[in-house]
Amino acid sequence: MTLSVSNLSFSHSRQPSLDGINATFEAGKLSVILGPNGAGKSTLLSCLAGVLKPDVGTASLDSTDINSMPATARAQRIGLLPQGAETHWAITSEALVALGRIPHMRGAGPSTDDRRAIAAAMSATATEGFANRSVTALSGGERARVLMARVLAGEPQWILADEPLANLDPGFQLDILGLLRRQANDGKGVVAVLHDLHHAVRFADHLLLLHEGKLFAQGSVDDVITTANLADVYGIDARLFKDDDGSTQLFIKGKIKS
Repeated sequence: MTLSVSNLSFSHSRQPSLDGINATFEAGKLSVILGPNGAGKSTLLSCLAGVLKPDVGTASLDSTDINSMPATARAQRIGLLPQGAETHWAITSEALVALGRIPHMRGAGPSTDDRRAIAAAMSATATEGFANRSVTALSGGERARVLMARVLAGEPQWILADEPLANLDPGFQLDILGLLRRQANDGKGVVAVLHDLHHAVRFADHLLLLHEGKLFAQGSVDDVITTANLADVYGIDARLFKDDDGSTQLFIKGKIKS
């Protein structure tokens, strides 16, 4: 299974956001989209999800143009956690997770398969303990896990997450990243927009680095997170190193003086 974009360009109100992007994402891998603010990361993810239609080029799921797919069929295969995902409804956590089953539901209520998928999603995100609590009463970290459970309940082949770590403390960030890692290990395709380079280095199998709407680099961590690339794109002095356990880590010394 592959999710790809070919010669993709998109403009917001005549201002180019993406220009000629070519990239392929593979199932079973955790892919991370990086880049400074305004680089086009969220726009690219929205095109991959079929939320935005490119001005030029295509976004494809297994060689099928995503924008030609019926909305329900697309929602069954691609689950999107949008940036700043939030809820202001005073419904229970379980009821919110159940909304992720809508693309699959047939009839007035949830089927046995729907209930099984909801329970599995809540188990995977460790949210069963507050299934009956209102989502408006949850902490930020708890709510983030419930929103992720809503995506998982749809049993999508692809999980697209736009800044899923925003406003979470370090422990909850690692919980979400660990969850995404497990989903990729189970064979799903996972594409996440992240700002934290350290997390990208630690968790990603495949990286895209965007800069000013263009694809600056893509490939493995070693291919993309280079001293030269980080200097050119972020204006920082940084380098990779191996820690005592042999894991790859990133050290950012500081900004490069102009």
